[in-house]
Amino acid sequence: MKEQNGPNDLRAIARKAMTDRGLEPDFPPDAIQQVNGIEGPARETDHSIRDLRNCLWCSIDNDTSRDLDQLTVAERLPAGGVKVLVAIADVDAIVKRASPIDQHARTNTTSVYTAAEIFPMLPERLSTDLTSLGEDSDRLALVIEIGVAADGSIQESQVYRALVNNHAKLAYRSVAAWLDGTDKMPEKIAKVKGLDEQLRMQDQIAQVMKSVRYLHGALDLETIEPEAVLRDGQVVDLRLERKNRAQELIEDFMIAANGVCAQFLDKHGLPALRRIVRSPERWDAIRKVAEGFTDDLPADADSKALAAFLARRRLADPLRFPDLSLTIVKLMGPGEYVLQLPGQQSAGHFGLAVREYSHSTAPNRRFPDLITQRLLKAALTGGKLPYSPDELTALATHCTEQEDAATKVERQVRKSAAAQFLSGRIGETFDALVTGASEKGTWVRLLKPPAEGMLVRGQEGVKVGDQIKVQLASLNIERGFIDFVRSGK
Repeated sequence: MKEQNGPNDLRAIARKAMTDRGLEPDFPPDAIQQVNGIEGPARETDHSIRDLRNCLWCSIDNDTSRDLDQLTVAERLPAGGVKVLVAIADVDAIVKRASPIDQHARTNTTSVYTAAEIFPMLPERLSTDLTSLGEDSDRLALVIEIGVAADGSIQESQVYRALVNNHAKLAYRSVAAWLDGTDKMPEKIAKVKGLDEQLRMQDQIAQVMKSVRYLHGALDLETIEPEAVLRDGQVVDLRLERKNRAQELIEDFMIAANGVCAQFLDKHGLPALRRIVRSPERWDAIRKVAEGFTDDLPADADSKALAAFLARRRLADPLRFPDLSLTIVKLMGPGEYVLQLPGQQSAGHFGLAVREYSHSTAPNRRFPDLITQRLLKAALTGGKLPYSPDELTALATHCTEQEDAATKVERQVRKSAAAQFLSGRIGETFDALVTGASEKGTWVRLLKPPAEGMLVRGQEGVKVGDQIKVQLASLNIERGFIDFVRSGK
């Protein structure tokens, strides 16, 4: 039982994975030259741009995030309603269509996040500074205004341009711990008068909005994607991040904002890129999964029934729920971008249980969002369309393909990171769950650390969901392969 030797530099693995998948790990010289020629953040004197810098805007993102795409603020309305404002970074104000920077963004279509290296869609001088909604910085933004009734339903909405200022750069974990009452108020919240009340109001209405989505059949899924912690280029830990209350707050506001943008473009008679997840073609396979738990799903695809089944399983067996979630995600099929013409019936997003949905809230990180931003600005001004329907059709296919490639790069580096972390532990025994069994092989997930690999010996008689002991037999860091054998210990 020997460890296989080979290249184990995660950064080299990540860069090779990028090129192998048709993604560019580096910016071309003309894009770098363009960035170097930009003097500062966008400044416009258009009289239609509102000055909303005095609103109590804040950002909530990952601890280390600097590419800040959105800010939120809210105000109370009569009869218990709340007006939610989502400010989206006006990336188009600097990154013009067909410019060298835009051409590179159009090639990759997304930022790629790996433990070894981040491959941003836009040069860091833009995405983490000039087009980022950074703390204490005046920035142009598109504001999506959403009137939410006390019951969580959206009553009215607007889209307009504004000048905004981020009064506090906050992090998911510390905000969630404070909202849950398990930790003290973050210092940055305490420093801004009224921000604590502001965030509690946002949290309250977000919780109501989430409940409404679940009533409509939105799926509450939980998959495990361990985050590698690196020190001096070596993986020192695999950290499991579970979705928290602050992430849910932002998620619910962004889902609502994306729906508003889709409806806004349709109302103005413009084509759009829609993000859809079709009704599952493999619904029969999903029904068989439910039958394995002595549960019944209807003959026709029904998101409400599936959501109820998932809620029952989460309550009955939280330990194995992430693996069930992953099975359902695979059977549902991938999301995709499609052209949506005005007045056309949308396929909708099965997992979110929404009909109207466009990606629009992360233009620093996703090219479809930048496309949508340009379409929204054309709708606001009545100007010429930035893209023809034929071009949007081609872009929809390209963005879907490149997003899939980026996901595979991130997954490959995650697997290589897990292999590197376990590289000194050949022969050790671990507790594991059987997560998959097919003709291709049997898969297990260690309970601690949360690494997954193939069971290459002793798989006879085991079934999905079994908790067994396994011994680490071999691994290949470059390819991200981890092999286990069943242990009798």
